[in-house]
Amino acid sequence: MSRPSSGGKTGWLMVGVVVIVGVIWWISHGHKSSKSDADQTVPVVAAVVRQGSFVDYRSQPGTVTPSNSVVVRSQVDGVLKSIAFNGGQAVKQGDLLAEIDPRAFQSQLQLATGDLASSQAKLSNAQDTLKHYEVLATQDSISRQRLADQRSLVTQYAAEVKSEQGRIGSANLQVSNARITSPISGVVGLRRVDPGNLVGPSDARGIAVVTQSQPSKVVFSVPVNVVPRVLQRLNAGSCIPVEAIGDGPDDVLGSGRLLAANNQVDPATGTVKFEAEFANADGTLLPNQFVTAKLPVEVLPQAILLPSSAIQQGAQGAFVYVIKDDKTVAVVPVRLGTSDTTTTVIKSGVAPGAKVVVEGADRLRAGIPVSVTMSVEPTPTSPSNTPECHRDEANASPRMPTGRS
Repeated sequence: MSRPSSGGKTGWLMVGVVVIVGVIWWISHGHKSSKSDADQTVPVVAAVVRQGSFVDYRSQPGTVTPSNSVVVRSQVDGVLKSIAFNGGQAVKQGDLLAEIDPRAFQSQLQLATGDLASSQAKLSNAQDTLKHYEVLATQDSISRQRLADQRSLVTQYAAEVKSEQGRIGSANLQVSNARITSPISGVVGLRRVDPGNLVGPSDARGIAVVTQSQPSKVVFSVPVNVVPRVLQRLNAGSCIPVEAIGDGPDDVLGSGRLLAANNQVDPATGTVKFEAEFANADGTLLPNQFVTAKLPVEVLPQAILLPSSAIQQGAQGAFVYVIKDDKTVAVVPVRLGTSDTTTTVIKSGVAPGAKVVVEGADRLRAGIPVSVTMSVEPTPTSPSNTPECHRDEANASPRMPTGRS
């Protein structure tokens, strides 16, 4: 019988040592590590669900339009003699803008004046003759036919006088129209024609454009699903404030009020056009300028509010992590309402006073213990900051709310 080799015994001895060392390490470290994992807490930042007023805004692209815009054209055909304005100049109604060469119209006025004098002389002579004939007729010294002819002649000359007076009125109007004045108060644009050119009523471009931008209007479209809520307030006489926003959310160009709504839906976009009026006292809003119209669609006085960062999305929909009294988290489904960039309205799921996780949710699951740091509470909006304005303040800029509560 052969004896076992010393090399085989050594190998088995080494295997046994490794197994024993592994068991000892697991007993001393692995069990302890598993216990510490169970006791480990996740640091999170939490916020309190609150109840307060919330303004549901809609921001829609819009275009500034002047309250009045007039293309100034010559009402008579003639040569443009001079321009009396500079582009961008503020003008009042009746201010001189341009002049047409009036000599042709003055000549027509002189001719009409001469013809009137001639017709008046003929009428005066015919009237004197008629008086003489009437005296002779009482004496039976003239035929009735001759008297009737003289009366017809007086009527004819009287008609000629009225015709010549009409010609003089027309000639005076032509001379007056040679002076082109501003039909409205506003700002005149760049001139579109130079002196020396022949102008007239048929010119499509006209001489210039005068726009009245104080007040100005902003035309924008609102989705049809929110239109009934806006119309209900507008038809009830509520004065709904509107803000015109420029390049950024903080670039407020002006504050105005909702003026009117269109009476039909645009089938191509599913929207309804609205028109807002702005005092534009500083002239910030320019005609055809693109702005964003910020419209408060609805004011919710007692809404349940929480930070939008607390909303999580899962296979079953939206949910939040609610911190329970034992410092563990629970998954609570919520039904969302309207929202803005920072705050969301909750229709159901959580109640005011509950604590929800706003930071650190990516490491959480139901039942995990947490260490909580509370976020800074926002300052509630006072009731005086809810959006409202007054129709009788035609030239005042209505105050808009600066925050939400």
